[in-house]
Amino acid sequence: MASDKIVNLTEQTFNARIGTGLTLVDFWAEWCGPCRMMAPAFEAAAREFEPRLRFGKVDSDAEGELAARFNIRSIPTLVLVRDGRETARISGALQLPDLRRWIAAHAPL
Repeated sequence: MASDKIVNLTEQTFNARIGTGLTLVDFWAEWCGPCRMMAPAFEAAAREFEPRLRFGKVDSDAEGELAARFNIRSIPTLVLVRDGRETARISGALQLPDLRRWIAAHAPL
């Protein structure tokens, strides 16, 4: 991960990191072209919206149980979590303007 604003989430760290507040989680995989395409937009959004909105990434291959817990069927999938509960999700790669609009619609800051 290029940005220090994005936390790598694992099964062991997930609950502690997203238990309170608002976190946008990117479920991705290294081999996924659309995931790599969206990574710069996700990093730019993290720099823009932190600390009002926290950002995390879950490698769905390495963290299969966590991906299954969230019923991830395709990647990239963004899941917005407020106080440990999913409040919104979207699948597919987003460019930064689309990501900003989605955040504004689902996570008014």
